[in-house]
Amino acid sequence: MSGGDIAGLIAAVVFAVLVGFIAIPLIKLGRVLDQTRAAIKEASDGITPILDETATTLQETNKQLARVDVITKNVADVTGNVSSLVALFAATVGGPLIKLAGFSAAARAAFRAAGGFGSRGSSGRKTASR
Repeated sequence: MSGGDIAGLIAAVVFAVLVGFIAIPLIKLGRVLDQTRAAIKEASDGITPILDETATTLQETNKQLARVDVITKNVADVTGNVSSLVALFAATVGGPLIKLAGFSAAARAAFRAAGGFGSRGSSGRKTASR
């Protein structure tokens, strides 16, 4: 064996050791990538039922919102009816009550002017009518 052959043999051994050192991290990297792929598959398998449940929940929520919308419309109708009823009651009963209050005030003033129903102050004397 000549010096060139020995140098070539040493270079081949060094190259084989270098390939061995590089192969170990590549194998570990391959395992990490396999685990990452498995984790992503697991996550995607777990997300599918969650998405289905979310879609179902949204459909049920939309149904409930439609019911609430109907209830809100009915409450608005009832509020309008109550408002109309109050206005009708005020127009029907309010006018005569105002007239009755005016009549009773006039009658009280007339009786006070006649002197029969004067109000008494804190000293027990009759006070002048207003």
